Formats: sequence, C-alpha cells, structure tokens
Amino acid sequence: MSLRQQFGSKVTAEHEKRYAKSTHWDRNKFVNLEETKMDISFQTIPKLLYKQFCERKGREPNTTLNILPFDKEKFLAPSEKAKHIWYGHSVILMRMNNKTILIDPMFGSNAAPISPMPVKRFSENTIEIIDDLPIIDLLLLSHDHYDHLDYESIKRLQPKVNQYYVALGTARHLEKWGVAASKIREFDWWESKRYNDITITFTPTRHFSGRGLTDKAKSLWGGWALKTSSENILFSGDSGYGNHFKIIGETLGPFDFAFMECGQYNKNWHQIHMYPEESIQAARDINADIITAVHWAGFALAQHPWTDPIERFITEAKKQDKKFILPKLGEIFTPNHKSNQEHWWLT
Repeated sequence: MSLRQQFGSKVTAEHEKRYAKSTHWDRNKFVNLEETKMDISFQTIPKLLYKQFCERKGREPNTTLNILPFDKEKFLAPSEKAKHIWYGHSVILMRMNNKTILIDPMFGSNAAPISPMPVKRFSENTIEIIDDLPIIDLLLLSHDHYDHLDYESIKRLQPKVNQYYVALGTARHLEKWGVAASKIREFDWWESKRYNDITITFTPTRHFSGRGLTDKAKSLWGGWALKTSSENILFSGDSGYGNHFKIIGETLGPFDFAFMECGQYNKNWHQIHMYPEESIQAARDINADIITAVHWAGFALAQHPWTDPIERFITEAKKQDKKFILPKLGEIFTPNHKSNQEHWWLT
C-alpha cells in the first residue's frame, strides 16, 4: 500500500485541461523556457545504474552526518531578519515575518522509495525531526521528484501545516494523500501572492518532473522568491544553468540571500542540474549578495564524490569574489558572511 501511495496521483483529462491554461504547457506536457535534454539512452542506462548502486566509495560519507537538535525557543524568538535551518539536500525551515515556512520537506530516509535499491540518507532518524517542529504556517513545494516530495514526510506533517503553496500540477499528489484541497494553492511561473506581508513568487527553473513512467513533465517545476519590506530571498530550486537566472535577477532582484542548487550533477544530465561553477554564475546573474549551497549532503544521486559540490562551490565563489556561508545541518542562522565559515564536513 505504501509503495502504491508513493507514486501519487495519476494525471486525468480534467487535470490536463486545467494545466493547458498555462502558457508553459505544450500540447500534453510542461516545457522549459529553452530546449533541455538529457543524454541518456537504453545503452547507457545499465552502466549508470551499476555506478549508482554498486560504486559507492567516496560518494557517501564514512560516518553518519549529525544534525543539530531543534531549538524551538531560539527559532521562534522575534527577529528583524529571517532565520533559517538547512536539514541537508534541499530541506529549508525558515522563520520570516513571525511565520514558519518549510521548503521541500523531504525528511525521509530513502530518495528512491519505488526502487529495489534504496538511496539512503546520509543522516539517521530525520523523519522524527518533524515531531519537534512547530506549526508550519506555509509549506512551499518546488516540484514532485522523490528527493523533494516525500510521501512519508507529507503524511507526518499534515497535522502541522496550515497552507501549501505548490508548483502547478503537484496538488493532485497532496490531495490523494489526504491534504484538503482548500489548503493548497498551485502556482505557475511568475505567479505571485502576498502572504503575511511576504510577496511569494514562483520562479522558472530548467528541470523536469514526474514520479512514474507516464507522468513526466505533467506538473511544473521551479524555485521560490520571498520578499518583505526589509529583505529579499531566493530558493533557486533544481535547475540547469540558463537565461532564466538573469531574467529572475532583472525581474525580482537583487537578493539579500539565496539558496543555490549545487549537487547531483552529471555530464549526462548537465542541462537539468548545474555544476558548482554554474551555481556561482547563477548567483551573480540573480544579483545575490550572500549565498549558500543546497541539494548536497543528503543523498548520493549522482556519481561525484559527496563533498565535490561544496568544495568546488567554495573554490569558485572565492575566485568570483562571491560571499557565501556554510551552515551546519540543523543550525539556526541569519545570513552573515563573517560567520558560518567552518568546513564542518571535514571534522
């Protein structure tokens, strides 16, 4: 039963009729702003699968990555600036304008729940973190891939979440899993809504979606911009490098702080995940003052060493004179370039 539920909802004719109202829907699927392909064929799949599941040396940490315990009192204490916690991969807990916001809450232990070979998380007992979290005023969901939208996490979070803002097409999964439709609002690219004096905008990325063999690109993918009267923050979302970053910068920037996708890249799918050097260039394109790398330190979804993303990110950021921070897993932080510089993964 759990395995069947993981797939989420099938796409119906009524769903497609509604999605077709989007200018980013092309006949029977959503499309990127520029041509995007993956260089994967039936001939390359066996080799990729062997590397993914059998060649693990260096792709995973030698010991479990610890996550700092949640300090509820400190997190909820009033603050002039937004406070953040990164839980590895792309899971972000944010306190902004006295509201708690959770982004891409994949707290589960396995990023490949429908595969016979699991992709295990680098940290243990992460699903239990949900029990310690406060009420989630708003949950933001960037797209429906398993490493961002997790069935077990959504079910466990349901009693805590007041409102869901999600990529167009992903509401059907949440509704199948028991979330009331009245709590969910879907967003097309560039669509904005005011929430507690926070202007929240769904931004384009260069990626794709799907949870099974028949629903590829049947929901949208993107990032999130959150702007108040005092600060402007971007969550880049999963993305290959493209012109959309400059457009985001020109339309919504500059940004005080940005979470930049950096990890799980490969030459075979280079157009849907950035190399670390491109993450830094994308940060320059959006005109972000301070940045941090996400989409790493959670799972081995590509063949690179697990610390390769952050090491290359740091090297390129220094070369480009781009300010960055290196928060620990579970650490409460307010972006400040003078702090959070410890290379904690080496200890």
